[in-house]
Amino acid sequence: MPVVFIRTILIYFIVLFVIRMMGKAELSKMSPFQMVIVFMIAELATIPIESPEVSLVTGTTAIFTLMFIQILISYISLKSSRIKTFFGGKPSIIINKGKIDHKELKALRITIHDLMEQLRLGDASSISDVEYAIMEANGDLSIILKSGSKPITPNDMSIVKLRETMPAIFISDGVIYEQEIQQSGWTIDEVKIHIDKLGIKDHREVFLAFCDSSSCLHIYKHKKGSQYAEEVM
Repeated sequence: MPVVFIRTILIYFIVLFVIRMMGKAELSKMSPFQMVIVFMIAELATIPIESPEVSLVTGTTAIFTLMFIQILISYISLKSSRIKTFFGGKPSIIINKGKIDHKELKALRITIHDLMEQLRLGDASSISDVEYAIMEANGDLSIILKSGSKPITPNDMSIVKLRETMPAIFISDGVIYEQEIQQSGWTIDEVKIHIDKLGIKDHREVFLAFCDSSSCLHIYKHKKGSQYAEEVM
């Protein structure tokens, strides 16, 4: 009994340390890759507790190995969109410019009733009010309402609503996402022209560049001597 008690306490702190090392972002996403890691860590943590003949070092080594794999793949995913898509999946556009993509619904095995339920949970009373509906890689449904269906804001009192475009990330940590740029109606040359105008000589100096729902480009560059980024447009 004392052995089990001590092992339980040690495994608890080891798993807690590993989860903290994985980072807050990994726990919030819970993509299929992260879910597998968490489930495997939970399973491995019980083995040294339930089986005294199993060395505590063996169980701990297995848990730290999973942590190393998770951190390594997460780091590689920051540099390669293909690796990120392979392990984490990619978003699927279910409603595009107000039109339902039946092919995507079938591929995701989502019925119209399921879609309507998710839209209602997202404060969209009708499909006709939705401009875009994106099934994110973690299973959450992101909803972008049509201009006429959005709540009135102070800006609406003086600015005429334009047709919405789907927000997209163009550059992340110096990596260009060509497909997102093309889908948003931009070209790589146009993005580079805006970067040049801001005095940024290399796109690898860009921490983040994204297009918002009004098709406005926002660019953040790494701030020298700081871990933060600053918006320059």
